[in-house]
Amino acid sequence: MPRDLPPITPETLLMAYASGVFPMAEGRDEAEIFWVDPKMRGVMPLDGFRLSRSLSKTIGRTPHLITLNEDFDGVLAGCADREETWINAEIAALYRALHRSGFAHSLEVWDDHGQTLAGGVYGVTLGGAFFGESMFSRRRDASKIALAYLVTLLRQRGFTLFDTQFLTEHLASLGAEEIPRTQYHAKLQQALDDRARLEGPLPSAQEVRQLRTQTS
Repeated sequence: MPRDLPPITPETLLMAYASGVFPMAEGRDEAEIFWVDPKMRGVMPLDGFRLSRSLSKTIGRTPHLITLNEDFDGVLAGCADREETWINAEIAALYRALHRSGFAHSLEVWDDHGQTLAGGVYGVTLGGAFFGESMFSRRRDASKIALAYLVTLLRQRGFTLFDTQFLTEHLASLGAEEIPRTQYHAKLQQALDDRARLEGPLPSAQEVRQLRTQTS
């Protein structure tokens, strides 16, 4: 009979991130969790985010409220609310625990004067690394807006690595790229030696729109 494995704890999860691996499940109803260390790793260069002219205009003219860590559970639920998801009950509980201990963070995009959660992104921080876990959107461009604010915030707070795990077409359109596993691990070790904190004043819409010139 196979030996029972010890349960995954929030501390185990942090050690895994520091080693370059992250957890996934095959689906929301699958109990088994496995560890992933992709041969090619997705990263978002903090000096290479592509803010399109149309997205810049949307950020400048559309009224929306951006918050940090105001509704972590809502963002987590929004990310899991899709036909196929790797977020099962145990993974969700682990990230809630990391949020309570100050390692997992959410950035929210609100509509209707802060009444409706339109989109968001969440991830984990260690040193100068932000490990992006998932994002969601309930209205057009909400996840792009969340990423634009997040990239600006990471740049302002001194982060040096934005890990996206995998490269999707959506992320590639915003400037994300793939790097080999060995290169990622080297960047990760450098970032873990940095000291950065996500908390603090959020960037203004004007500061986010400056990404168009700062990263061009």
